[in-house]
Amino acid sequence: MPTHITLVQGDITEQDVEAVVNAANSSLMGGGGVDGAIHRKGGPEIVAECRRLRAERYGSGLPTGAAVATTAGRLTARWVIHTVGPVWSGQEDRSELLASCHRESLRAARELGARTIAFPAISTGVYRWPLDDAARIALRTLRAEGEGFAEVRLVLFGQRSYDTFRAAL
Repeated sequence: MPTHITLVQGDITEQDVEAVVNAANSSLMGGGGVDGAIHRKGGPEIVAECRRLRAERYGSGLPTGAAVATTAGRLTARWVIHTVGPVWSGQEDRSELLASCHRESLRAARELGARTIAFPAISTGVYRWPLDDAARIALRTLRAEGEGFAEVRLVLFGQRSYDTFRAAL
């Protein structure tokens, strides 16, 4: 069955899906942007699980391109899948790391049995990945790897992000 990809302009913390993807930093302890919003709205349950993951498995932090799941706490979703996107570099091609964020998040969602998943525009905020390139990489990876999901949703904050992803779709 072909992957059903939808675009939504809005707030990822308000999505009624089974899993939301968090554009996390490697510490897993929250931060700005999507990461901060998910931690604030999801509540202390997310932080508690992230602390446990740091203590048990990721003492040096979650590697770039990897993904790990926790509870979603007070969010509508059941799970949060944390992934660390790469920082944009004009000197080095890091596109495989960005693709890996999407691929590994889908893998984690599959392992949980999730059939609906929402992604933000990973690495396009403070990590400065150009929107058009991020859209191309995300959509290519989600189309190739998203089979079996009832819905793969991209939740885009702001008109510019939405328009860029819509053009790439």
